[in-house]
Amino acid sequence: MSLHSLSGHGVALILQTAGDPAVVHFGADPGDPPEQESTGPVLHSNYDHPLTLPLWPQASAGWAGTPFLEGGRGGRDTSVSFANPRVTTGESQLTLSTTDAQTGLKLATDLELLPGGLLRLRHTLTNIGEDGYEVRALNAMLPVGQQATELLDTAGRWSRERSEQRLPFGIGTHARTGRRGRTGHDAPLLLAAGTPGFANRRGELWAAHLGWSGNSTVFAERSTNPSHLLGAGELPGTGEIVLETGQSHISPWVYFAYSDTGLDGVSARFHTYLRSRANHPRRTRPVVLNTWEAVYFQHDLSELISLAEAAAEAGVERFVLDDGWFGSRRDDTSGLGDWQVSPQVWPEGLTPLISQVNALGMEFGLWVEPEMANPDSELATGHPDWLCRARGDQLAPTWRNQYVVDLTIPAAYAHIFTALDTVLTDAERAGTPIAFLKWDQNRDQTDMASAGRPSQHRQTLAAYTLMDELKAAHSGLEIEACSSGGARVDLGVLEHADRVWASDSNDALERQHIQELTQRLLPPELVGQHIGPATAHTSGRTHALAFRGITALFGHFGLEWDIREAQGADRQTLHQLVGLYRKHRRLLHSGVSVRADLGDDAFSLYGTVAADGSEALYAFALLRSSVGVGPGVMALPGLRPEKTYRVSAIVPGNEPGTFIHREPPAWLNNGFVATGNYLSTVGLALPALNPERAILLHAEALEAL
Repeated sequence: MSLHSLSGHGVALILQTAGDPAVVHFGADPGDPPEQESTGPVLHSNYDHPLTLPLWPQASAGWAGTPFLEGGRGGRDTSVSFANPRVTTGESQLTLSTTDAQTGLKLATDLELLPGGLLRLRHTLTNIGEDGYEVRALNAMLPVGQQATELLDTAGRWSRERSEQRLPFGIGTHARTGRRGRTGHDAPLLLAAGTPGFANRRGELWAAHLGWSGNSTVFAERSTNPSHLLGAGELPGTGEIVLETGQSHISPWVYFAYSDTGLDGVSARFHTYLRSRANHPRRTRPVVLNTWEAVYFQHDLSELISLAEAAAEAGVERFVLDDGWFGSRRDDTSGLGDWQVSPQVWPEGLTPLISQVNALGMEFGLWVEPEMANPDSELATGHPDWLCRARGDQLAPTWRNQYVVDLTIPAAYAHIFTALDTVLTDAERAGTPIAFLKWDQNRDQTDMASAGRPSQHRQTLAAYTLMDELKAAHSGLEIEACSSGGARVDLGVLEHADRVWASDSNDALERQHIQELTQRLLPPELVGQHIGPATAHTSGRTHALAFRGITALFGHFGLEWDIREAQGADRQTLHQLVGLYRKHRRLLHSGVSVRADLGDDAFSLYGTVAADGSEALYAFALLRSSVGVGPGVMALPGLRPEKTYRVSAIVPGNEPGTFIHREPPAWLNNGFVATGNYLSTVGLALPALNPERAILLHAEALEAL
């Protein structure tokens, strides 16, 4: 038996690589495997060989489920048989390479065990035949334990992204396909399979994520053989990926996580890996003010300088000018695609505003949407052939009054790059550099084709390349991936961008749920979270400033409303919230994210614990009225059992109406001292809150005081 394994951080993948490679195990690290082979039985009315869980599920070896590769040459060479791979080992890496001479295909599969114990897998398929080979699917799959009988993924819509849904893991295939040309508001950010009732801090589970921003499939499959597996892959259009002789196709990375400590364990694996990347943001994450919900399209230099002055006074460190600065863009019906500073709105260019922003001690950012164009724009009227179309002269329906620019056309790509590069270069030459681009993408990209061929795959790669080339040309430039909110949140785009915008909703109640699900995948510093106006423009719901601020605190914190409206007590609370973020952001952006399992989901208790256990910051919120009379005693997850902590309450602004008790718990004013073991096992009595209110709890180890 030829065994190869990857192990570390409490997880292991064991492969049997002779013949048809099989996955012996993926899950908890069992230590050294035994010398003898453990094969299954030969069953009645079945193949005359023992059943295995193949690394490359293929019909030629008897696999009756979803195959890892689908394709052919005009109806020929549809059955592939990859076996007996050559195995190349590296540090925490394996590559299995083989050739199917009959179909004229070479395959290399890369497996990497990443920092934190996350595993990722991808395939490279090369055509060595004499004519073109069409790739219709190239999936990565791994088995999960048979004890995993419950599935969890997410659904959603604009301004209500990432809503959790659960279902039994029954016989058959549960597939979530995305054909929007982008990840989608409804995308299953993580597909997890686990033991019944797995939760934040309990249960054994496996999870998969596809690192790709285009059309996709993510699936869980269970058969009567028996086998349980998770898989994912790109979903190319008909004829979209055709490999000519000598050409290769590399599938997107699929990331797999195992945890025996619930969803928090899955998050820890993803967060640890993401923080280890060379391109992970290393700078302190600045306090952001984005102008959209303050001024919308109404750009006026004096008003924006007044807003910038208020921002600087509040402690803002990055001032971002949103939509409306270019071409004829006075609303969302015209000018998109014309990336020249509007001489009507900005007769002296952006320099006067950027100069004042810089003089106030803030860096400057700018909104762009390079992949789209309004019908009423110089780009669309001058170059209608640059707009994506699948049916000759017939364009796809407009969405928010815009079309998709075909970035696979070299001239169109060069035009967009040159226009944006000119804006950035002009600012640098004036001594007023633009440090940040809020990169939006405000529509689905369905029915995508270029020159008569499906082009969604190439369009996604072109967008990635455009980000990379602009960042390479402008040192230090950061990019936020925004897609009408959270419709492009995935590890594919985060190889090129520096953070994501989780949702266009700044409604703090909606954000509580959206951010919880988003941060199961991403650490807080990669997720833009802003305090919006008192009354949210997406929902009409009104919230107190402290609830909005605490909600935004556990991420890359910012403001997105006309903060000049904050006067008196609200102004003091705003300053306090900005100060809290600046004081605790090192902890928030380096610690371990934790979330309590509570008996009543009206309550929410989550936070960040320092890697060395020296301190922790928690948010405790009541999201809606509870049938209980109060929260009772709640445990604080993640503290070191051997340390002794003092827990202090922080109530930003001491806003009236936060509490509903006659008398607060005795410890609320003077703190509570106990061991981490006590606090994480028993906990402490938390105050009774009114609905849609929150407080902070800060735990400090006594030896750190």
